[in-house]
Amino acid sequence: MKLSKIVITGGPSAGKTTAMSWVQNAFTKLGYTVLFVPETATEFITGGVAPWTCGSNLDYQKVQMELQLTKERLFEKAARTMKADKILIVCDRGAIDNRAYMNDREFAEVLGEVGKTERELIESYDAVFHLVSAAKGAEEFYTLANNAARYETVSQAVEMDDRLIEAWKSHPHHYVIDNSVELREKLKKLIAQIREFLGEPAPFEIERKFLIEMPDLAALEKLPGCRRVEIEQAYLKTAAEEKIRVRKWVEDGRAIYYKTRRRRLNGRKLEVEERLTQRAYKEMLEEAGDSLQLLHKTRYSLPWEGQVFQMNVYPFWQDKAIVKLELNEENALVQLPPMLQLIREVTGEREYKDYALAALE
Repeated sequence: MKLSKIVITGGPSAGKTTAMSWVQNAFTKLGYTVLFVPETATEFITGGVAPWTCGSNLDYQKVQMELQLTKERLFEKAARTMKADKILIVCDRGAIDNRAYMNDREFAEVLGEVGKTERELIESYDAVFHLVSAAKGAEEFYTLANNAARYETVSQAVEMDDRLIEAWKSHPHHYVIDNSVELREKLKKLIAQIREFLGEPAPFEIERKFLIEMPDLAALEKLPGCRRVEIEQAYLKTAAEEKIRVRKWVEDGRAIYYKTRRRRLNGRKLEVEERLTQRAYKEMLEEAGDSLQLLHKTRYSLPWEGQVFQMNVYPFWQDKAIVKLELNEENALVQLPPMLQLIREVTGEREYKDYALAALE
């Protein structure tokens, strides 16, 4: 088993919530079982346990550190029982993040409380990826709206971002991703850096799409590395300048739910993706009412000759399917695996996009 444990951290409103969904999607496609250790501070604060409700900040930091380390230990213990070749544990902030909220004396006392040294905590993570707060270079996107535990002003967010970078600076694999590009490109950089650290091939940029004859699915599933995922998704009606898609992703009986919002702000494309609970997902579908158009598809991911082909099978087609492939060169030669028989290329054709295919169900 290849078990890797990384931290995704950053200042307030840095894009961490959307980043988690991107990491889930990107590394599941690469054959990883991805496990997420949720942010401890958010769990505590939204539950009523906070620096301002405890006896002191030190009291709070002691219990937060204890819970943080306990969760990570149990996630690792559970991971080692799983039948998987590659497991990626993603910590939504790590134990060293707490350092940014304490003075030296408080931090030393917290370390004594949990029986750890600062070096031991740092070395418990394979790599740390810091997303810079929108308050530094993308102020128009800074928001407190998507995290009930967030309270920092822009100036406070800048200061906290700097403190977090300082806290993690001694980690040998510490990557900082700034706001020199829009959020979508920022997250592409994040995925590329994680892939590089894990020794995975560089991510591709150009997507091409092909209509193929329906293959023998039973034979396909027996091929090495082939993975099957059941997907249910819907496009919700919203204001003209915004698009919302909700998606249910089921693999090996485990369901994950997402909401993706796309819009333009000040000429820049903004995409925010977040995980949903099962209840929130169902409520959004119910609110859509009769106007809802659900699209169901079965996705097969097939590694072949150093590339990953993604085939979508739809319930309304018995004789054909769609294969997608991401390339790093526009004119790169595409050679489909021999079990996939090409009908024709349909890259860019509107009628083969998911929101158009939803009307066929």
